[in-house]
Amino acid sequence: MRSVIWYLLLIIVAVALIGIPASAQDQVNASAQIQEPAVVHIGLFVVDFNRYNVAEGTVETNFYLHLRSDSPVSIDDFEIMNGQITTIDTIRDTPNEKNYRIYAIITTDPNLLHYPFDNHTIPIIIEPKVLSDQSEVMVIDRDSTGLDTDADLLGWTFTDTWHSITNKSYEENGTPYSRAVFSYGIRRDSASTILKFFLPILLIIIVTLSSLMMKTTSRLGLNASMFLAAVMIHWRIADAIPLVGYVTFLDFFMIITYATLVMVLVSGILIMKFAEIKDLIRVEQVYHWSIRIIPGISIGLYVLLFLTLMIPA
Repeated sequence: MRSVIWYLLLIIVAVALIGIPASAQDQVNASAQIQEPAVVHIGLFVVDFNRYNVAEGTVETNFYLHLRSDSPVSIDDFEIMNGQITTIDTIRDTPNEKNYRIYAIITTDPNLLHYPFDNHTIPIIIEPKVLSDQSEVMVIDRDSTGLDTDADLLGWTFTDTWHSITNKSYEENGTPYSRAVFSYGIRRDSASTILKFFLPILLIIIVTLSSLMMKTTSRLGLNASMFLAAVMIHWRIADAIPLVGYVTFLDFFMIITYATLVMVLVSGILIMKFAEIKDLIRVEQVYHWSIRIIPGISIGLYVLLFLTLMIPA
C-alpha cells in the first residue's frame, strides 16, 4: 500500500515538472504576441501635380491612398507631415482595408543652387498620429504605389520616383515613429529656361562684345543700354525665387555678365578719354588688347560656370 502511494506521488511530481515549462513558454509566447506591432501596408498612387510654386515651396496634388492591415485601419489614424489635405473621398471602406481619393497641398524645401537649371524633390510624408513603431509599423504596398503616366506639371519634367520607410524621433533618444516617404523628382524644362532667360542675355553679351570692334565713342551709349537691360532681366527672373542664404547659378552667371559689361564699358571710356587728348597710340593699345582679352576671359568664365552643373546640388 505504501509503495502505491509513493508511486502516485512520483507521477504527480513528474506531471507538475512537465507542465511548468509549457506554462512558462505559453506566457512568453503570449507576451510576444501582445508586444508585436500592427503592420499597415500603405500604397500611394499620384494622379497629378499642379501649380508648383518655387517661391512658396508648395505644390497641389491629388492621389489615391490605399491602407491595408490585419487590424482595423483608418485615414484618421494618419497624417501628412508636410502638407494639408483639402478634400478626401472614401472609395473603399472595410474594417481592414481602406482606399481614398485625396486632394492636398504639399510643402517642399526647394534647392535653388543650380537655378534656373534646378532639380527638386516633391515628398509626400505619411506618419501615424499617435502610435509609435512599437505599436504600428508601415510597409510600402508596391502594387498600389506609383505615378500616373499622364501626370504633368507645367514647366517641369519628371525625372524619377522612389519610396521608403524610415523612423523619425522628435526627441533625442526618443520614441521613433514609422513613416512612409513617397518622393518624386522634377527638373525645370530646359527649353523654357533657354528661351525666357539665356536667349535675351546671350543677345546682350553678343552685342556688347561686338561693340569692341567699334572705335567710336558712340559705343558708350550702346554699352550703357545693354547694362541696363541685363539688370532688368536679372531683376525679373530673380524675383521669381525666394531669398536664399547661398549663391545660385543665376547669381554667378550675372556676376560674370556684369563683369563683362563693365570691362567693355571701361575700355570704351578709356578710348574716349585718349581720343579727346589726341593720344592715338593709346587708343590703338586699348582697342588692340580689349578686343583680345575681354572676350577670352568672359567666354572662359562662362564655360567654367556651366561645368559646375555637372556637380550634384
